[in-house]
Amino acid sequence: MDYLLVLGGVVLLLLGGDWLVKASVDIALRAKISLLVVGMTVVSFATSAPELLVSLKDAIDGHVDISFGNVIGSNIANIALILGLTAMVFPMQVGRRTMRIDWGIMFFVSLLLFAFLWNEVLSFWEALILFLLLVLYNVFQIRSSRKEVKKAEYSEAKLLSIWKMLLFLGAGIAGLRYGADFLVRGAVSIATDWGISERVVGLTVVSIGTSLPELAASLIASFKGEQDLSLGNLIGSNIFNILAVLGITGLIVDLPVKSSELMTFDFPWLLGISLIILPFMLWMKRGVISRWQGLIMFLLYITYFLGVVGVY
Repeated sequence: MDYLLVLGGVVLLLLGGDWLVKASVDIALRAKISLLVVGMTVVSFATSAPELLVSLKDAIDGHVDISFGNVIGSNIANIALILGLTAMVFPMQVGRRTMRIDWGIMFFVSLLLFAFLWNEVLSFWEALILFLLLVLYNVFQIRSSRKEVKKAEYSEAKLLSIWKMLLFLGAGIAGLRYGADFLVRGAVSIATDWGISERVVGLTVVSIGTSLPELAASLIASFKGEQDLSLGNLIGSNIFNILAVLGITGLIVDLPVKSSELMTFDFPWLLGISLIILPFMLWMKRGVISRWQGLIMFLLYITYFLGVVGVY
């Protein structure tokens, strides 16, 4: 039964990612904001919903290491595994805004979380700061995008009907919600039967499972030529995972760090992998993250994964 839950969860996550991309592109066209910003707001929030729901439930149930492992592991997977796989299939276009602003915000909030967790607990007031930064971030993204975007970008675009857009949006969010639930329930049960620790479950099974929406949304967006949506989704999801997932969860319950390895092993990997993509973006040819750079990111994730499960 647990294996069927995992399979059903994967299918729902993939379908939900496809439906969500369709609805999000339509929302961008209607609101006259860039696809990059839609990827970093609407799509990122929706594809981060599994992390939020899983982390909140686990924290309330007392499984705090799964909550932290889910967020940190998902952020590492987004940059190394998902960006790597997506770039290996579709070399990824990167704009100046992403290099100058979006990457910097992502790295800043990662450092801020590391500082907040230095005393081994995320308190209510620290979580409130994260949540307020989330609100400011979204206001900044939308306002700046509406000033920059050109109406000509949308003049020849074909909109979905309102009911179809709402149907795709609702079905996409529902697919992500229940797909993540099925996947995590089955995977945690299987991992527990094998005697794996909560930290390892959170960093591997749960984080990869809840990152499948980002993988589905990014691959589908790149396949359809919406690469700004793809990259924006990954960077935005990392920002949302910290500001929204841990921010909202920390407002409800204090989050103590129970495993020292989260700070000594996992966080250095997150910061290191985040730093590595900066020179990739600065040295890329014609503004594109190439297949070989994607391969490097993928191999880095494999190395990290092997370290988590204790191979070295």
